[in-house]
Amino acid sequence: MWMIPGQNQSWVSEFILLGFSSDPTTNSILFTVFLPIYLSSVLGNGLIIMLVSLDTQLHTPMYFFLCVLSLLDMGYVTTTMPQMLVHLLAHSQTISFAGCWLQMYVFGALGIAESTLFVVMAYDRYVAICYPLRYTVILNWGLCMWLAAGTWICGFFSSLLHTFFTMSLPYCGPNGVNHYFCEGPSVRSLACMDTHVIEMVDLVLSVFVVVTPISLILASYIHIAMAILKIKSTQARCKAFSTCASHLTVVTFFYAPASYIYMRPNSSYSSERDKLVSLFYNAFTALLNPVAYSLRNKDIKRAFVKVMGHGRVER
Repeated sequence: MWMIPGQNQSWVSEFILLGFSSDPTTNSILFTVFLPIYLSSVLGNGLIIMLVSLDTQLHTPMYFFLCVLSLLDMGYVTTTMPQMLVHLLAHSQTISFAGCWLQMYVFGALGIAESTLFVVMAYDRYVAICYPLRYTVILNWGLCMWLAAGTWICGFFSSLLHTFFTMSLPYCGPNGVNHYFCEGPSVRSLACMDTHVIEMVDLVLSVFVVVTPISLILASYIHIAMAILKIKSTQARCKAFSTCASHLTVVTFFYAPASYIYMRPNSSYSSERDKLVSLFYNAFTALLNPVAYSLRNKDIKRAFVKVMGHGRVER
């Protein structure tokens, strides 16, 4: 704690991240579980970036956006998990006020950017299936670059508002955050003032970054479904649907827990439940994304075999 000159009010200068348990044995077990998950997430997403970069046949808008998603996932999980792993083994679980501010901002920025990117990826599938002959004309590289840059700009600007409103609150009482990282609702619950107005502002931002993307994705897939149903060949319909299945899978894994965390009133806040839900859409989603896109994707498998030097596998 530190004192503001001329005032009798003490203010929090650091937070304590309580994590999952205070028992050293339990924390050691959790470390052995979470370390492979983190390493697998980074290596899996890094592998996708490497394969798309090295194989010229994957230099298409779809795989370009997949690279951006993998990059976001790597940053997303690295923002929280390394610190969590250190805290599982360390005696001190403190994080400075500035460090908490930065972690909340970067985590939010990457999360919102990923949320926006899913809309771009849905648009990519819409153009590919509804306008296949004009696919590369509509989604030219110039537009792809602008769309990718737009997702980052949207994420870092929107997160700035969310973080500013949360961290500008007065924190003068307990500083134990019942979470494994500085997530907005968990930190905001420690503020020593009525946060109703801030919650309403945050809800409006959440509608913008969660409900709007979901609506646009649904609209894209309604048009995609209508286009697929018009295809006469059953094999062609299955092939068209399979190109969307991976995207729908990762979208579900991302938006379901994120909606639960950010689209509900503070009165229903449960720290223990929220930690588990946050762990799912933070750590496990980053791990599942490369799996979802590689297991059903012949191009990724072919590129992997080709890069590993085992010859070329035909489509």
